[in-house]
Amino acid sequence: MPLTASVAIFNAPLESFQLDTFRISGLQPQEILVRNEYVTLCRSDLLTYLGKRTEKTPTLLGHEIVGRIAAMAEDAPQSDLLGQKLKVGDRVTWAIFASDPKSPMAQAGLPQKADDLFKYGHEAITPESHLHGGLSEYIILRKHTPIIKLDESIPLPVVTIINCAVATVAGALRLAEDLTGKNVLISGTGMLGIIACAMAKAKGAANVIALDINPQRLELTRQFGADYTLILPTEPQHLSAVAAEQLGQLPIHTMIDFSGAPDAIENGLELLAIGGTAIWIGSTYPQRNVQINAEKVVRKILTIKGLHNYNGQDLISAVDFIQKHHTVYPFERLVHSGFTLDQVDAAFQYAIENNPFRVGITL
Repeated sequence: MPLTASVAIFNAPLESFQLDTFRISGLQPQEILVRNEYVTLCRSDLLTYLGKRTEKTPTLLGHEIVGRIAAMAEDAPQSDLLGQKLKVGDRVTWAIFASDPKSPMAQAGLPQKADDLFKYGHEAITPESHLHGGLSEYIILRKHTPIIKLDESIPLPVVTIINCAVATVAGALRLAEDLTGKNVLISGTGMLGIIACAMAKAKGAANVIALDINPQRLELTRQFGADYTLILPTEPQHLSAVAAEQLGQLPIHTMIDFSGAPDAIENGLELLAIGGTAIWIGSTYPQRNVQINAEKVVRKILTIKGLHNYNGQDLISAVDFIQKHHTVYPFERLVHSGFTLDQVDAAFQYAIENNPFRVGITL
């Protein structure tokens, strides 16, 4: 087992990362040591760096990670969520969380909110626990971490986005239930929104409508399954008129919001047909309160659902989707590679200044 790991520590917003080396001690029961290969900077990482989200510090940011098993405790899991045998050298992905699978929340299908919750890329560095983020050469996977062995043929940047972006979208589509023959509005076409276009189409959606303020991103959604694109007007209340002009009488059965923008949420809700469902994903940072007309919700018999993170079944669905569709859609185009761990400051600056879907760091 290796003795040390190079790391990049986040101490405070807008400060340079602290490059350091941590000693790797012996593994605790059921733990697995993984040699990180690649990490992508999620939007939440950027918001934390900018001070728009608060995390425990000091910490190792990065939770969209992929790596290879480097060592296993004697009693570590011998197989993954799919029943595949695990061994040293296997490339794996894992959930953003570890939690008690016997707790009431986990039994109810919400392990990401269960007892004994631990979130990779979000925990404080302590003497007892320090290798738990993506901006590190190694990571230690705690007991009860959902793990899946990966197909080696999938490009590294593409498999990396599975355990945050793709799994979260899989959770959203699980809440949406059967999309066969339905018209789906995807609000916000960042990384999650553009993946959602592809996944909704693969789930049998009749029409996928992408909504954003960025025309370049909207145009790209057509390569990921979008049939229609809508630009959110400068006056958001005019969205209904814009939609009527471009979509005609096309009813919107499901609206999934990844933007977190109250204007988009409110006006997307207005577009829903009778019996429609709204699923809110992107509201994970401070915003003004959303205004809802309760009478319209009642009379149109609307359903509103929220999702934060995802569960183990969503991770399985995400892996399955990428394995089947990574050659169908150009996912690799969504990740800007070219940085290494010692260039972490430059990677964050590039992400903030250029706003690509993802910036990737080779480890």
